[in-house]
Formats: sequence, structure tokens, C-alpha cells
Amino acid sequence: MQEMFGEATNPTIAQGRVPLVLELLSPAQSPLQITRDLSAFWKGAYREVQKEMKGRYPKHVWPDDPANTAPTRRTKKYS
Repeated sequence: MQEMFGEATNPTIAQGRVPLVLELLSPAQSPLQITRDLSAFWKGAYREVQKEMKGRYPKHVWPDDPANTAPTRRTKKYS
């Protein structure tokens, strides 16, 4: 999921007509969310995912505004 930070909208194909379905994964590579509307996810369901992931993966970055945060593969220690 951290690698999608900074993306306000879904990537698309077919000259922008078809949004890709994204499977957002936890740091352990388990599925957290499947979405076609990344913007709506950041504004809505992300808050619940953020709460759970902050407790489970405290070394990782879980920003309050993920659409405007730089993407990362690193933990807080190396950010």
C-alpha cells in the first residue's frame, strides 16, 4: 500500500477510459483492500485500515493524507 501513496486517482488503460482494479497489500503482502476508486478509498475506508495497520506495523508510515504523501518501500527508521 505504501507504494501507492501520492496517487490521487487510479491508473487507467484504454486512453483513460478503464480504471485498473488495485489490490492494496499490507507490508506482509496480504490483501488489505481491492478498489477501482483510489480517491474514494483514501477519503473513506483508509481511515479504518490505517488504524489497524498502525497497531500491527508500527515501524511503517501510515500518513493521514496518503494521496499527498511520497510513496515508499521503507520503514520509518530508513525514511
